[in-house]
Amino acid sequence: MKVLIIGESCKDVFVYGKVERLEPAAPVPIVQATNTVVNGGMAMNVAMNMKSLGVEYDICTNSSWETITKTRIVEQNTNYMFLRMDSGEDQYGRCDLSQVDFSKYSAVIISDYNKGYLTKQDIRRICKQHSLTFLDTKKPIGKWCDLATYIKINNAEYGSSQGITDSVREKLIITLGAEGAEHLGEKYPVKEAQVKDLSGAGDTFLAGLVKKYIETKNINESIKYANQCATVVVQKRGVSTL
Repeated sequence: MKVLIIGESCKDVFVYGKVERLEPAAPVPIVQATNTVVNGGMAMNVAMNMKSLGVEYDICTNSSWETITKTRIVEQNTNYMFLRMDSGEDQYGRCDLSQVDFSKYSAVIISDYNKGYLTKQDIRRICKQHSLTFLDTKKPIGKWCDLATYIKINNAEYGSSQGITDSVREKLIITLGAEGAEHLGEKYPVKEAQVKDLSGAGDTFLAGLVKKYIETKNINESIKYANQCATVVVQKRGVSTL
């Protein structure tokens, strides 16, 4: 079992600290930093989750990913996020798939954060190259993505998408947060859990979905397993792997 992950990546930085007073000159909290956690984010987070599940992978991502940062300032006791500061948003570049041998892989994961790294035409080309493709995209979905085998989308993204054709709708796996997921009108609930952080949970869901589907070829069992995986990471701080 080996998968190919295609998509843009960044570096997620979580700065945790305690707050005991306000800035005298302005009504803002003073955060005394106590701990910093750095992880690969976006497509790189999908890759790290695949690794934690014991799945071999290759990743086609932007070489600049370590210079693109999403930094969160978080209060350590409440896990309340005061600020997110992004840098390097103009450094994603474009994807080059000219040397990829798709026949080497059991499945292809497209983790598209809509930063310009992948176009709709790129995604369609990828789906034509492999018979088992899983698409997670921040682009508004429509007929253009009908060649993907399955499309993972969250409920907010689904609600804002227009022009979804029947051929696309039957491929959708809609994540519903605390209510689990839905596919072809069937709900897949999750056990109640104490949620600490939703960051990266969609990436974990996707990794679990793909691993189990490669093993079983059963989408129902795969969604249930993906739910279990996501439930584990939402109980952790920051962008976490299993």
